[in-house]
Amino acid sequence: MRRHTENKTILVTRKTRLENLVAQYNTVGQAKFYIEHLGADFSDYLVEHDTYQRCVREAETTLQQLSRVQVVERAFLPNFLFGPQDVVVALGQDGLVANTLKYLDGQPLIGVNPDPKRWDGVLLPFGVADLAGIVAQVFAGRRQIQEVTMAKVALNNGQTLYGVNDIFIGPKSHTSARYTICLDEAREQQSSSGVIVSTGLGSTGWLKSLLAGASAIAAQATPGGAARAPAPPAPWDADYLYFTVREPFPSRTSAASLVFGKISAGSCLTLTSQMAENGVIFSDGIEADYLEFNSGIVARLGPAEKKGLLVV
Repeated sequence: MRRHTENKTILVTRKTRLENLVAQYNTVGQAKFYIEHLGADFSDYLVEHDTYQRCVREAETTLQQLSRVQVVERAFLPNFLFGPQDVVVALGQDGLVANTLKYLDGQPLIGVNPDPKRWDGVLLPFGVADLAGIVAQVFAGRRQIQEVTMAKVALNNGQTLYGVNDIFIGPKSHTSARYTICLDEAREQQSSSGVIVSTGLGSTGWLKSLLAGASAIAAQATPGGAARAPAPPAPWDADYLYFTVREPFPSRTSAASLVFGKISAGSCLTLTSQMAENGVIFSDGIEADYLEFNSGIVARLGPAEKKGLLVV
């Protein structure tokens, strides 16, 4: 086979709902029994699985005609080493694009929607049929690239974590987190359900829901109040981040004034843990890949030094 290049394309995949069920219940038959016993439609799981697997095969076949190909399942991303010249293709939902992007360092990422009838795909502008032309243009440097600002948290023990949509700092379970929060000259002790730091890309996700809820609650709790329109989403390449504190609790030892704001380039939001246990930091909803945030840990958050590169 004569390829266009000997550079490598990394095809990132994910497990389907059916595969996760089989991992839990051992066989398709047992998974089917469990789902149908609860009154759900098991055929939808089969259709989704078959559609996705067909797209994986088609994508791999197409990419093999263009370059060397390596298939990587999402669970292996934290330990996978990407080459500096690799082109990366994420075949899945928007979350897979975000989960992949934070592990890259200058490699372009192509988001491919395997099932447009099922997934909207804000970060999935392409279909499998587009891959041949798109990848060839990326290798030739003729495709437009959108920069994406990422968030970064650095701990005083040397550990770091990146976030494409957002980073959560708080309790592992439904308890209160206790910490000191600092931004520029402002500083206070807080007790809350945690702090969310959001990028421009993530400003239409978790942050949007937090602001919408807070606005509606304030309007209904205030006589004659009216809900304010949420702030417009930030650009994907904005040089700042937003932060918001979830359910801050004012008391004799905790305040609730430093609860929302911007973290500009060159500055950082600092949180110092006062929790003996169960403090965590994770990004983009991946709770399994977390850093501990217990007593003595200082977390500094701000825009990351590297940018994500999305092919558009």
